[in-house]
Amino acid sequence: MDLTNPWLLLSATVIGLVGLVMFNHGRKEADLRTLGTGLVLLVYPYFISSLLVLWLVFVCIFGAIYALDRIA
Repeated sequence: MDLTNPWLLLSATVIGLVGLVMFNHGRKEADLRTLGTGLVLLVYPYFISSLLVLWLVFVCIFGAIYALDRIA
């Protein structure tokens, strides 16, 4: 992660906080899908150094969760 870009750092922090909330909710409700999604959202911002790719992956993850909830 590029620590010189303040927008990337702020975005990674926001996405990590969303992941933390989802992780805690999944842990309390014993929901593996929410727990796993929260864990992925906590970890993946460390490996992406592009702001656009960071937000695209975030949208794709939430799109997949939404689609899986609509199907099941």
